[in-house]
Parts: sequence; structure tokens; C-alpha cells
Amino acid sequence: MNTIAVELNGRPVQREVCARMHLGDFIRDEGRLTGTHLGCEHGVCGACTVLVDDKPVRSCIAFAVACDGRKVTTVEGYDADPVMALLRPAFSRHHALQCGFCTPGMLATARDIVLRFPEADEPKIRLELSGNLCRCTGYMGIVAAIRDVLAQCGGDAYPEIAAMRQALRAARGEAVPMVRTPFATFEATDTGMAAPPAAPRDEPAPAQGAAADKGTRIQGYFSVPFAAAEVWRFMADLPAVAACLPGAELTEHAGDRVKGRVAIKFGPMSASFNGAARLERDEAARSAVLKGAGQDTLSQSRANGDVAYRLVEVSPAQTRVEVDLLYSLQGPLAQFSRSGLVKDFVGRLIQEFGKNVALRMDPARSPDAPLPPARLNAFSLGWSVLWSRIRRLFGAGD
Repeated sequence: MNTIAVELNGRPVQREVCARMHLGDFIRDEGRLTGTHLGCEHGVCGACTVLVDDKPVRSCIAFAVACDGRKVTTVEGYDADPVMALLRPAFSRHHALQCGFCTPGMLATARDIVLRFPEADEPKIRLELSGNLCRCTGYMGIVAAIRDVLAQCGGDAYPEIAAMRQALRAARGEAVPMVRTPFATFEATDTGMAAPPAAPRDEPAPAQGAAADKGTRIQGYFSVPFAAAEVWRFMADLPAVAACLPGAELTEHAGDRVKGRVAIKFGPMSASFNGAARLERDEAARSAVLKGAGQDTLSQSRANGDVAYRLVEVSPAQTRVEVDLLYSLQGPLAQFSRSGLVKDFVGRLIQEFGKNVALRMDPARSPDAPLPPARLNAFSLGWSVLWSRIRRLFGAGD
């Protein structure tokens, strides 16, 4: 047993502890402060992060005896901290927390980013946050909150924060370099689920405006029995294209710009995004990108996305349309954005869209006959997705 004295949130705490007691247990059991959450207890998830002498430390793997004589600050002790005075409302404003389990550790790491990297961009913020895991938010709101605070306290806007940054640099004996490190996001490739595997092909050129570090990416394709020139002309007709997408409805159309709504329902997730989009077409390459943004009126979640596509002539009477969807969500629905089931669901939507395009381009259809609206049977589609995954799991889909 060892007797240690720690300044815990500004008050002295002296206890006799076992040499193997971790700081997280000391804070919760001896200090009676339960805001520090213990998750993995292997130093991986970052939920237990606290400040020891103003530096982030994993309290689940730091020994309490190693903190003898030091200052320890937990989430309960941030009231007088000028950085936290900006971070906490920013986290609320940008919906950067949901269940709250990771939030104490996220705040400690976010404070460190604000102080050490005043010029941090989104890739740098994501890199520094990589040691703090969250199962709820999708991280978009957390990154937005930190960027918000960095913008607020730029230069000498907050003298206290500027002084803290200067003291930090002085303690290190040199200015901290603002290293911009590329951040590679997770990518999922969807080959069309129920469609037959595509033949090997050259990789398409990078989609216009589709930077790989801006969100979640899903790729797929569909084929239609028409010449590429015909399909290209059809894809320029935005109202006709929108009618092929289940859940989509246009309210305004002017040239290459549209406004409307997209309704989504899958299991417990239901949303209706109202927004606007702009179409950019490359006639020579027969490729295009539809850039859009919208907001769900119920959850106030925000969505941004690029739908890029290019036409590949398979034969004079067969065209493959390769789709590259890049999207990001902020708000309560962000927790669904990287779900594997959602990616499968979107892959099936691409296939349904392709079927509707072929139907609407069919010359056998009378031009005067009303076209049936594109509908999606959520139950049958959801069952198809689940069945496809079961088949893949047991090797039946190979």
C-alpha cells in the first residue's frame, strides 16, 4: 500500500492505495467522481481520458501512484476552464454527443487539440481524435464543434486561451508545428447485391468533387438495354431521373438546379430530407455529378452528398452506369450513416433505380400512357438485403 496526495479538481485528496490501482478507479472510488467513464480498460477507446497536469491521460492504464503530487482534472472540474467554456456549448450546438459515454474523454482530447493545434484543419482534427471512439455520433458533429471553437478563438480573440497556448509552447521550448496529415476514411464498395458480378474493368477517373475524405462512400452500378447516347440524353432530364428514384420528389426545377425532398424509411429509421441539388455534366466523358444538401425536418439532421456517375458502353445496345455515392450526415441520424446494413440498402436502391430507368426508357411504352410512380417495397427490399447477407455469410452467394 502507498499513501498518495493528488489535487483532484482543485481539492486535495490523500489516500492509501494499492500500488496497482489505476487512476480511473482512484477517481471514481476514492474521489467519488463518476463522470470519468471506464470503457475498454485497455487504453484503446479513450472514454476515460482525463487531464494530468493539463495533459490528456488514459486513466484506465495510468497508475494512481504515478500521479502522486500532480494535478488531475476530470469532466466535473472544467467550470473555470476558458477552452471548455467554448467547447461544451459547441458540442451541444453541433449535436456532438448522444449517449454521452465517450463525451468526457472527447472533451479532454478536444481541449488538447484547440490548445496545441490552433490552425488544425479537418484531417488533422480527425487524426488527433482517432484515439477516442464513439458508437453514436458518426464524428461529424464532434469535428464540427472543434472547428467551431478553433474559429472562435483564432488569434487573440480570447486572451486567456492565447496565453495558455503560449505557455504550452514555452514549456516545450519551441513552437508546435501545424502538421497537416492526410486522413484516409473507411470506404465500402457495393457491387450491386442481387446483380451479377461486374466484369473486371479499369478504375474510373476520380469523381468530380468527390473527395474521399468528406464522408462515407458507396459504389455500385446498373445496366440498361439502351445505347449510351440514349441513356446520356435521358440522364439530363432531371424530373424524369428523379421519378426513377424511390422516395424522391421534385418541387422546383430550373436548368441544372432542382429543389425537392427525399423520403427514407428503413426499419426504425425514417426521415424526409428537404434540400437542393446542382447537376454538373461532362459531355465528352459522359460523366456527371449531382451535388446536393438537405435537412430532415423531424430530427434536424443535415445531409451533404455527391452522386457521381459515368456511362460505359458495353455494346451498341447495352450501357453500364457506374455510380459513386459520397455522403455525410450530421445530427441524430449520423449514427446510421456507416451501418453495413445501410450500405447494403443503398446498394439495392441503386439497383431499383436502374430498373426504373430501363422501364421509363422503354420505347414500347406509349408516350401518352401515364408512367407509374417509382415505389419501393421496404419490407421486400429489406428482406432481400438480409437474405443476400445470409447467403454471403454461408458462401451461397459465391
